Amino acid sequence: MNISVVIPLLNEEESLTELHHWIANVMQSNGFSYEILFIDDGSTDQSWKIITALQAKDSNVKGIRFLKNFGKSQALHAGFAKAEGDVIITMDADLQDNPDEIPELYNMITNQGFELVSGWKKKRYDNKLTKNLPSKLFNWAARKTSGVQLNDFNCGLKAYHKDVVKNIDVNGEMHRYIPVLAKNAGFSNIGEKIVQHQARKYGETKFGMDRFVNGFLDLITIWFLSRFGKRPMHLFGALGVIMFGLGLVFALYLGIDKLFFNTSGRLITQRPQFYLALVTMILGSQFFVAGFLGEIILRQKSEKKRYLIKESLNLGE
Repeated sequence: MNISVVIPLLNEEESLTELHHWIANVMQSNGFSYEILFIDDGSTDQSWKIITALQAKDSNVKGIRFLKNFGKSQALHAGFAKAEGDVIITMDADLQDNPDEIPELYNMITNQGFELVSGWKKKRYDNKLTKNLPSKLFNWAARKTSGVQLNDFNCGLKAYHKDVVKNIDVNGEMHRYIPVLAKNAGFSNIGEKIVQHQARKYGETKFGMDRFVNGFLDLITIWFLSRFGKRPMHLFGALGVIMFGLGLVFALYLGIDKLFFNTSGRLITQRPQFYLALVTMILGSQFFVAGFLGEIILRQKSEKKRYLIKESLNLGE
C-alpha cells in the first residue's frame, strides 16, 4: 500500500464527508493505493456515525473510536500503530489542511529520500494576535531548544516514512514535537514543505491559548528526556555528588578551623556557614537518591495503555 492518511478528529461532523471525497479524488487521480484512518477522539456529535457511513461506501476508509477524549497524541499513536502504508500522511479534519499537497509530500519521502516532511503554513488565515504571534514565538523556542530547523512544528500536515511512525512513541501532548522525537530516535533526514493553509470552514477551533503554555512545558520535558530520560543518574547523581562534596568540604573547613585556628571562638553550630554546609549536603543526598530511584523505575516500568478504544471499523487484529 502506498499511503495511509491518519486523521485525528474531535467533533468535526460537518467536514468529514467533504474531506473524504477530497482525499479520495486526489488518491484516485494519482493512482495511489491507500487507506484513510479516521481516529475519533471521543466526539460527542455525529462524527462516528458519518465515519461509519463513509466506510460502508468505501472500503479504503477505516476508523478507530476512543471511549472518551484522550488527546491528539494518543489518537496519532493509535493511527500509527494500525497504518499499513509505505508513507503515512497526517492531517487535521477541519479542512484547513489541503489534501492536494499529498502527492508532492509522497514524492519527497519516496524519491527525495526524506524520512519526515513537515508542512509549513507560511501564509496563515488565523488570528494574528492570538495564534500567529504566539506560534512564531513557540516555533523559535522549539528550534533553539531542539536543534531541528523547522518553521512550523505544529502543522498537522506531515508525511512520514513508515519506519519513523513505527519506531517513535507519541504520548502525552508530544504531537507538536514528532520531528524532535524522530530526530532523537535517529531519523535525521527531516525536510519541510510550504503548504497551503485554508480558513476554517466549519465549527470552531478545539485549541485555546493554553496550548502554547502546555507546548513550552512539553518542550522543556522533551529536552530533558532526550538528554537524561534513559540515564537520570547522570543528571541527578552528578548534581548530588557535587553538592554533597561542596557541603562536606565546607564542613571539614569549619571543623579544622575550630580545632586548630579559632579554638576560642564561637561554636560551630553558632556559625551560619555550618547550616549552609548542612543544607548543601542534605540536598546533595536527595538529588543522588532521586537519580538512583529514577534508574530503578526505568528498569521496572511496564507499558500501560494510554487510551481505550470503544470500537473500530475495517481494521484487522
